[in-house]
Amino acid sequence: MTPTELAFGAGLVSACGVYVIVLGTLLTDREWWPPGDRTPAYYCHWTLVAVFDASFVATAVLEWGTWGLPRAVTVAGGVLALCGTAVFVWGARTMRSAETMGVTGDLYTGGPYAYTRNPQYVGMVVGVTGFAVVADAALVAVLAAVHVGWVLLLPRAEEPHLRASFGEAYDRYVERVPRFLGVRSVRRAIQGGQTGQRGRSDAER
Repeated sequence: MTPTELAFGAGLVSACGVYVIVLGTLLTDREWWPPGDRTPAYYCHWTLVAVFDASFVATAVLEWGTWGLPRAVTVAGGVLALCGTAVFVWGARTMRSAETMGVTGDLYTGGPYAYTRNPQYVGMVVGVTGFAVVADAALVAVLAAVHVGWVLLLPRAEEPHLRASFGEAYDRYVERVPRFLGVRSVRRAIQGGQTGQRGRSDAER
């Protein structure tokens, strides 16, 4: 087995593990994600993600530039990667580190969360897609598509947990702000945004 095959294979296997956790939450009555606390599911999820990330980077290094995309396309990919990273960091800095990793905390509605309920996931999708274009490698593009797939599923697994935790406050937030991006995001941006607050569930107020 070549280093490329090993890295790519490890990425696919670890991604399958993440999909099991997310789809298990969506399709059964188990709540593996978000764990709400540092449970075995929490450590399992993040171990799989760490393996995937390492495999993704290793595959990119080993296969860099093998696809033959035009220079202009890879430059555009670099811009996407930077923009996605900026959005991700903005969302992560707005939320405490434990909460961004699936531990239950407060309901955030300000900053980037005034435009999208999942700014970190939006940043991931844009950033990973851009990186795959910059890497200019077919195997990296495959892993990027796999990654984007589970990122798009994560909010759907999280929403029942958030609704149970924050009740009507979360329902009102859902009415105002789209899951990812949409007309409401554009309208809010044109209006200059609206000051949001880090809220708590009605039961805690």
